[in-house]
Amino acid sequence: MKNNMLKFTLRIDAELLEKFRYIAEYNARSANRELEILIRRYIEQFEKRNGKIE
Repeated sequence: MKNNMLKFTLRIDAELLEKFRYIAEYNARSANRELEILIRRYIEQFEKRNGKIE
């Protein structure tokens, strides 16, 4: 999957990002890794409710 990695730019409120980084650090993750995990969970939940996305 490493060969399939893309960059994604996100505009976000500074305070929100600061708090997100705090949570990521609390979980011993980078902010990038924390976001990837959250996105995966969100997709899994969506697919459970609505069917697999092809």
